[in-house]
Amino acid sequence: MRRNGLEKHLYYGLAILTVLFIIVGLTAALKGSGEGDGKAKKGEMLSEVEKEEKKEEEKTGKEKESAAGSDIRVLLMTDGYQYITHPDVSVSAASGLVLSYGGETEEWPGESPLQIAPDDGRFQKGNIRIQAKEGKIIVESLNRGYGTPSYEGVIELRTTAEGIVMINELPVESYLCGVVPSEMPSAYELEALKAQAVCARSYAYRQMEGYGYPEYEAHVDDSTAYQVYGNSEPAESSAQAVRETEGEVVRYNGKIVTTYYYSTSCGRTTSVQAWGTQPDDFNSYLTSVEVKGEDGDYERELPWYRWEASVPVQTMSDLVGLNTQVDVGTLESIEVTETGPGGVALKIEAKGDRGTAVVETENKIRRALGGSGYTIKRQDGSEADSSTLLPSAFFTIEKSGDTFLIKGGGYGHGIGMSQNGANEMAKNGKDYKEILTLFFQGVTVEK
Repeated sequence: MRRNGLEKHLYYGLAILTVLFIIVGLTAALKGSGEGDGKAKKGEMLSEVEKEEKKEEEKTGKEKESAAGSDIRVLLMTDGYQYITHPDVSVSAASGLVLSYGGETEEWPGESPLQIAPDDGRFQKGNIRIQAKEGKIIVESLNRGYGTPSYEGVIELRTTAEGIVMINELPVESYLCGVVPSEMPSAYELEALKAQAVCARSYAYRQMEGYGYPEYEAHVDDSTAYQVYGNSEPAESSAQAVRETEGEVVRYNGKIVTTYYYSTSCGRTTSVQAWGTQPDDFNSYLTSVEVKGEDGDYERELPWYRWEASVPVQTMSDLVGLNTQVDVGTLESIEVTETGPGGVALKIEAKGDRGTAVVETENKIRRALGGSGYTIKRQDGSEADSSTLLPSAFFTIEKSGDTFLIKGGGYGHGIGMSQNGANEMAKNGKDYKEILTLFFQGVTVEK
């Protein structure tokens, strides 16, 4: 019995030692992996409060890194911004090109374009990175609003089963020189262009906190899904606006914020409630303001400031049914049942003889009432064909006989900066900081 007891004690002792060794080993492994790849492993050992604090530290660090001038990676879409993959790519530069792939370097003369197909042998060694020896790279296989575009920085090509993905990697300030003229007419007032430059820079830095296309390590694309880039010819006025605001961003409570913008206001802006988001400590800079000065609304003389449309009942019935996928039949009424800050429509109810469609948030409402088949008359008497979206969600609607009469104002979502409002403010002597601090409440503009 005594011998058996000793064996048991020995067995238990060895078992305890084994467990201790395992614990020590796991602790060392966790420590090592935490130091190796950083934040995720260490974060697992933190309390919830510490996790939130660490997130803020990491976010601030990313903002500082972005502000220091890191490169942005822009996925270049096909003609008309239809697709993200290209059937083939043709590039050139008068100075010649330098290609790198899989540790190898190759030069291409400037006499003729370089043609690359998805099955190009270079892809077997890795992604292909292309630079011009001097100046910009001309992408012969692309067509943009002003013709054949050219790009600063690097063009990176990645082959996929669907085609070639093309990414432009370049400094943020160079990127902005392609964004500002594509998003705001270069003939606008310099102070308005400067406001646009700061908005575009702030937006870009926020997007650079993550990848919009993680599979290709691209922060954004060059379409309206992010900011339009490279669709208009570079302009000195736009470049000047970028230079004179270099590094400046919009901050709210010390953090860089997303600075939304749109075409024209109706004299008022709205808040993120229009998108179904509740105001909080992070988005309260996006609130409803009046876009007016001492003489009244800045945009009161602009065509889109007020507009109206007379839509036949059958046309509207067809559009609402198609856009909402609800069989409403023939519409009997459309009513705005809820409005938000600035008078924006938050909810509508479309009743027909077969069913009722309830639509919420400004974008879905504009889409429900949009589509081809009717004409919109602007306040200056000019007309425009209806399109996918109603011009804005600032409107009233009533049925009169066999027609729905829509009366509205503004063009765009109405959140953040009105670009035409910014231009009119600049004409009235306001500088870019005054413009930005009107549209984005409680913010600072700083490097």
